[in-house]
Amino acid sequence: MPDPVDAPLSGEDLETWSSLATVLEWLPAALDAQLQRDAGLSHFEYGVLYALADAPDRTLRMSVLAGYANSSLSRLSRAVARLESTGWVRRAPDATDGRYTLATLTDLGAEKVDQASPGHVRTVRRLVLDPLTQAQARQVREISRRIMRAMRDDEGWTPSSAAGRAGQAVEGAVRP
Repeated sequence: MPDPVDAPLSGEDLETWSSLATVLEWLPAALDAQLQRDAGLSHFEYGVLYALADAPDRTLRMSVLAGYANSSLSRLSRAVARLESTGWVRRAPDATDGRYTLATLTDLGAEKVDQASPGHVRTVRRLVLDPLTQAQARQVREISRRIMRAMRDDEGWTPSSAAGRAGQAVEGAVRP
């Protein structure tokens, strides 16, 4: 008799997975499209800027930022190089440990986050939050956390306050 874990998905399991898989494909593209159109940023870049804006002194080690973004250091470095070329981010060696590089959000970068956030928030509300009741939103939050814990032991990025930065953005893990 075949192991049920190895059996093909069917019925409600297949419906659940296909719904989630579709959201996982469609949502990043929708978020990218809005941010590119309105702010000239990818969702990944916005997540990097937002995580820096939320960090103490607007600064994080690149390795920490890569972990938050679920990104390789090389992918993050390419994105930060672009953000640096626009004057939104500055990189420097970590004065406490020269093996690390720090990324710091500049004042111009903070202005960019403030400019990009309202449109992003509207899109997140329209696509994710508004279609749900408060109870469903809590369920999505708990379900997402359970799935995250099944993938990795660490919590990933979480906002420094439940209200988010200045109550504006609702970006979760810089997923980035």
